Amino acid sequence: MLHLLVVLVPLGLAAAVSPVMLTEQTVLMAGPRGARAGLAYAAGTAAVLVVVIGAVLLVGRSVALPQAPRLDATIDLVIGGLLIALAVVVARWPRWHPARQQEHRRSPAHLTPPAAFAFGLFSMATNVTTLALVVPAAKEIAAESVPPWGTVVAAGILVALATLPAWAPVALAATAPGTAHRLLDALQQAIHHDGRLIVAGVITAAGLFLVVRGIVRLVEAQMG
Repeated sequence: MLHLLVVLVPLGLAAAVSPVMLTEQTVLMAGPRGARAGLAYAAGTAAVLVVVIGAVLLVGRSVALPQAPRLDATIDLVIGGLLIALAVVVARWPRWHPARQQEHRRSPAHLTPPAAFAFGLFSMATNVTTLALVVPAAKEIAAESVPPWGTVVAAGILVALATLPAWAPVALAATAPGTAHRLLDALQQAIHHDGRLIVAGVITAAGLFLVVRGIVRLVEAQMG
């Protein structure tokens, strides 16, 4: 389990680097039903990840990844290469900017909690950068030989980490409103100036990690 967490936590935190999710949650919380809408939005984003992670776990268990090191290494190489390609697209995409994307969407500031939940579903389902990192993290859970309770705990940790931009502002606003306001303002400024480069850098790091590990595993399988 400890070996799994060593890989799972960095990937989960990397998946949480989502400027769009944080921007949407900030706008929601500024509305008249901020706390309730924010909770509903966070629940919607988490629901999508529960479905995605569950699907990866079912597929991973069916192909018995722990007993197929070559397949596991090949998947690492494929996913790592796709992540690096995605990072290049994010870094070079001329119109990629969370604040500008939000301007072209219908403002979520006045959504009711049910509508905010649906908005959270849509937001996560179209959040390519987060999903691209959640999938390899879920594969790690599927490939690890842990009891069922360990799988559930690991999946819960992954969901909690990946949805950090959705639920952390709500929790922080409930416990320390002043601190939450200052911190969210600072994060929004960082997103405005360097959001694209931050996301591209995080995805690149995750992709390189998987590619290197896939190569090492293939070499070990060949020698074994």
